[in-house]
Amino acid sequence: MGRVTRRTFALAALSGMSAFTATGATASQGRPERRGAATTEMRGMWLATVANRDFPSRSGMTAAAQRAELIAWLDLAVRDRLNTVVFQVRPTADALWPSPHEPWSQVLTGTQGKSPGWDPLGTAVAEAHARGLQLHAWFNPYRIANSDDPTKLVASHPARKHPDWVVPYGGKLFYNPGLPAVRSFVQDAILDAVQKYPVDAVHFDDYFYPYPVAGQTFDDDAEYDAYGGGFATRADWRRDNIDTLVREIAARIKAVRPGTGFGISPFGVWRNASTDPRGSDTKAFQSYDEIYADSRRWVKEGWLDYVVPQLYWEIGNSAADYAKLVPWWAEVVKGTGTRLYLGEGLYKAGASGQPAAWGKKEELSKHLTLAKTYPEVRGHVFFGGQDVELDRIGAMAKVVADHYGQPVQPPS
Repeated sequence: MGRVTRRTFALAALSGMSAFTATGATASQGRPERRGAATTEMRGMWLATVANRDFPSRSGMTAAAQRAELIAWLDLAVRDRLNTVVFQVRPTADALWPSPHEPWSQVLTGTQGKSPGWDPLGTAVAEAHARGLQLHAWFNPYRIANSDDPTKLVASHPARKHPDWVVPYGGKLFYNPGLPAVRSFVQDAILDAVQKYPVDAVHFDDYFYPYPVAGQTFDDDAEYDAYGGGFATRADWRRDNIDTLVREIAARIKAVRPGTGFGISPFGVWRNASTDPRGSDTKAFQSYDEIYADSRRWVKEGWLDYVVPQLYWEIGNSAADYAKLVPWWAEVVKGTGTRLYLGEGLYKAGASGQPAAWGKKEELSKHLTLAKTYPEVRGHVFFGGQDVELDRIGAMAKVVADHYGQPVQPPS
């Protein structure tokens, strides 16, 4: 069938029809069938809510319209023979479910703390499972707001009740990872969702300590003085703060709901080989040193069920070559219990200002072809939802045509 937009799906959902029936397709087309699937492979899509990137398309829609739009995204995943949606449910220290710890997200109604009149996460889990999809709940641990004005937060916000937890940096507000109270609170906020809903996994993105902003300092002097005495450097202490969060929440997820996985999507470069012989043959930003994310250790220690490095570069990139990073990550996971999926920068395909390779619809399909030569690679996750929908130059359609001939189950 022709290109089907999210609006078509949403209108069909509001009218009570299945989206496939609305577009003249049979009910069996595109629906993953778990029974009898011969192989497993991650075929995922990130669905971002921060700043209304993907969902909801704007704040203030009616509950019925929001629900229909969410269902349309799930139907889109089914149509493209994906099997997993990674749904951002805690974009900025707020919630897309009724949380006792944090306010309702502003992205839903336009007003932080205001109930949208329905439960997006609960609906997403139920409707995803009804379609044979996995639903991974995506949480951002430390970002509070994309503004540095705390008075813009609802009065009941934990960041206003605990201003000592907050660090302004780069025009934004962050929880301080160096405080044990913050670490405990963040975990409690996340685990509330795990306790309430049978999510298939908890998912973190690449934001831990904030990405560096020139000329600004992340002020954690007092916390380092109080808690950093056992570490040789502040960088070592900061990495340990993140390591501790990862280790602790991994254990708590398994205690609360043993069948729920835990995965992280780190920046695609851990360290460059010129800095550390264990690093990759790259000349790029080093997440170990700049945002204190020791993603290699998380894999080696067995804290993660899966890792999805964001390999948002083309094959042949001079600073970070996709073809060099895939074997590096394959070697990192080898012999561990951590599954390797690759994060794919679909958002670059056909976008202005990108290297020439991204103007060719074949680039992403070539990524999957290359990755198949490494048995450690168990699948791919595409960023993001609106790019799967728009598919500007047909890059996603080519991936589906070349690689997703039959629906398969995600690895478990």
